[in-house]
Amino acid sequence: MKQYDEIHIQNLEVFANHGVFQEETNLGQKFLFSLTMYTDTRKAGKSDCLEESIHYGEVSQFITDYTRKHTRKLIEAAAEDLATALLLHYPLLKGVTLELKKPWAPVGLPLETVSVKISRFWHRAYIALGSNLGDKKAYLDQAIKALKQHKECRVQKVSSYLVTEPYGGVEQDDFLNACLSLDTLLSPEELLDLLHEIEQAAHRERLIHWGPRTLDLDILLYDNEVLETEDLIIPHVEMHKRDFVLKPLAEIAPNKRHPILGKTIGELAAQLSK
Repeated sequence: MKQYDEIHIQNLEVFANHGVFQEETNLGQKFLFSLTMYTDTRKAGKSDCLEESIHYGEVSQFITDYTRKHTRKLIEAAAEDLATALLLHYPLLKGVTLELKKPWAPVGLPLETVSVKISRFWHRAYIALGSNLGDKKAYLDQAIKALKQHKECRVQKVSSYLVTEPYGGVEQDDFLNACLSLDTLLSPEELLDLLHEIEQAAHRERLIHWGPRTLDLDILLYDNEVLETEDLIIPHVEMHKRDFVLKPLAEIAPNKRHPILGKTIGELAAQLSK
């Protein structure tokens, strides 16, 4: 993970009505918030200009207002909601570590406080898009629009659309392929679920392996993660063998390095075209 500068807020006190029990939601109680904001302070440090940084006074007021307005049963949910809201609201914010303390927790035992502490960041993902049924361009356009409209995704770059021959030996129409990069707050698994929802909205049917489809969306890369689960492998297992992936990906991210092979996308694309 990239090394960021940090701005800290320590033990901001907010009186709010979070809790499972009725007396907590009716009477309210004290909560303490500690926040580490990950950002780049160099411009502000050079210019001495507040607009180049994140105003910790405004952030403290944002935390106070948001916590009082959006009540939750669990402090886990309160922390998750607040971290997401902060990352969506402040463009210079790359990530947060948030600790929410509940010193008046109704457990009936002597303790100083209970707390939950989470870290959440924007992540860079690269997605492959393909279609070879119906209005191919419209399907790709719709997928890009759906990703742009999701509040926890920010599409950064979209490649040109590329007409390619089908892959995998199944006789079918040519594909229209593309790649895009996006910043997202979603985990890899959550992002995969979103892509499946977008595919289903395009009436995607998974009938034949490597067969024709209205829309195919694949996660190629996610930060520099190497991940293998029953449902998801990152980096995409065959991306380095597919020119219909590497060509559009090299257009938008030629210097992005494959986390296993160690070569840039530009190098992999050039190697495959020989």
